[in-house]
Amino acid sequence: MKLVIVLVLLVVGSFVFHWLSPWWFTPLASNWSTVDTTVDITLYITAFVFFAVNIFMAYAIYRYRFNAKRRAHYEPENKKLETWLTVITAIGVAAMLAPGLIVWADFIDVPEDADVVEVVGQQWQWSFRFPGEDGKLGEVDARYIGPENPFGMSPDDPAGSDDVLVSSNELHLPVDRPVKVNMRSKDVLHNFAVPQFRVKMDMVPGLVSYVWFTPTRTGKFDILCMELCGIGHYAMRGSVVVNEEEDFNAWLAQQPTWGQLQGRGPADTVAGKASYAVCGSCHGQSGEGNAAMNAPSLAGQSAWYVERQLNYYRQGIRGAHEKDTYGQQMVGMAQTLPDDAAVRNVSAYIATFTPHKVDSTLDGDPARGKAHYTTCGACHGASAQGNYALQAPRLAGQEDWYLKRQLQNFREGVRGSHEADSYGHQMVLMARSLQNEQSINDLLAYLNTL
Repeated sequence: MKLVIVLVLLVVGSFVFHWLSPWWFTPLASNWSTVDTTVDITLYITAFVFFAVNIFMAYAIYRYRFNAKRRAHYEPENKKLETWLTVITAIGVAAMLAPGLIVWADFIDVPEDADVVEVVGQQWQWSFRFPGEDGKLGEVDARYIGPENPFGMSPDDPAGSDDVLVSSNELHLPVDRPVKVNMRSKDVLHNFAVPQFRVKMDMVPGLVSYVWFTPTRTGKFDILCMELCGIGHYAMRGSVVVNEEEDFNAWLAQQPTWGQLQGRGPADTVAGKASYAVCGSCHGQSGEGNAAMNAPSLAGQSAWYVERQLNYYRQGIRGAHEKDTYGQQMVGMAQTLPDDAAVRNVSAYIATFTPHKVDSTLDGDPARGKAHYTTCGACHGASAQGNYALQAPRLAGQEDWYLKRQLQNFREGVRGSHEADSYGHQMVLMARSLQNEQSINDLLAYLNTL
């Protein structure tokens, strides 16, 4: 009898939990209401089977409970019962599969007037590409990918010259216009998913997959990677901002094209050296750093990373927090660079500095720190040499007092809290995995050995 009660309570509790649960679908924001209908049909059928099977088990246990005066009847086969069960099961399975096949037929049938946008996934960021006035996306190839060509644009395809490149985790789309989303991955399996749009699709290296949808209301919606793609998978977040058409066109016009980026030409290190004269008063003429001025070493850093940080300072993404006093100083210094070309030039000049060994200033245990660095090394490299593919800067040769301050800033939200600092968001989560100050000291003590 106890088992009967447990089974009945299991059924009743499951239904009550379902109806009272706060975990429901996010409000629909696209044309794919049929996806919700398909899921509902599946839930109704499986709920009925769950109810019927468990209640029948409870009835059978109660009805045929042990009775010393009754003998069991052995019946190994019952063709009539087996036939009915086969027919009912087949109808149930067909009822679940048929709606999905109908929706899938629509899901792969892209409207002829659909706009096109490309989504590029990499550990652990999103970027996007729109066709230009010719309406065609240029050819891409993994062998062309590099700091000056992160999308892998083919230099031999003129159709790509007017392609609009969005190096950001934020994608803008116009409302009430169908859009086909082509998807590719630079490295490993990813999955592009926007829950409010009811669309998701795997991104397989070497292949181009796609989905299509029509945003039906303006707003900001989350982009998630729903494929376990590595240590930073949970931090691979982005957003889709659905605008009125006029606002979307204004945003798109602000994004650079591949032709504009190509037209910049190579950075001028001679001009960068002249601009660095101001920087050198704190960071040293060879980028060796100066603890007395709270200026970290710059030697050994790649141009792409220095350029990104300088632009963050200039745009108010970094150095805006009231507790980031040193960052606030850098905001003023970065503003002395008049334009993007000056930023590129000084970054290229800084990249010519030779890294050097630094002195340890903290009391930590390198052996324990090595264990902590296992996580860090997944991005920054086993020897802390940095990794462009993961947008992770070099750590070897950097002063421990500066790295400690940055880790503490990340942990406290002083750095990485700005919504446009997608890389900083990830570092906030990583820095908080260090349990306490001693863990930080141990980690940095190990870094000093590299």
